[in-house]
Amino acid sequence: MDAIILLLLLVALLWFWFDSMRALEVARNMGKQACSEANVQFLDDTVANVGLALGRDPSGRRVLRRTYRFEFSETGNTRLEGRLILTGDKIESVTMEPYQILP
Repeated sequence: MDAIILLLLLVALLWFWFDSMRALEVARNMGKQACSEANVQFLDDTVANVGLALGRDPSGRRVLRRTYRFEFSETGNTRLEGRLILTGDKIESVTMEPYQILP
């Protein structure tokens, strides 16, 4: 019986790890896309997970709600912060610090 519980725990841990890696890739691509649309530089080509909670998707199912931060620059001389929230595997919101729009 203990072996079955241990096996189920291991399977759940592996699922969480693979799901987190997939969500991280989705967040990185969306951060890069948001920066491209705003005509700013996506710095370090990465995002960092800063929050994890249970939430509900639009259909009411319980899903993981992950918050990621990324850095961007409008000139290359500054580092500004952006955040994006994934609910399940869908983007809920993207916010970026105010920055100067260059001509």
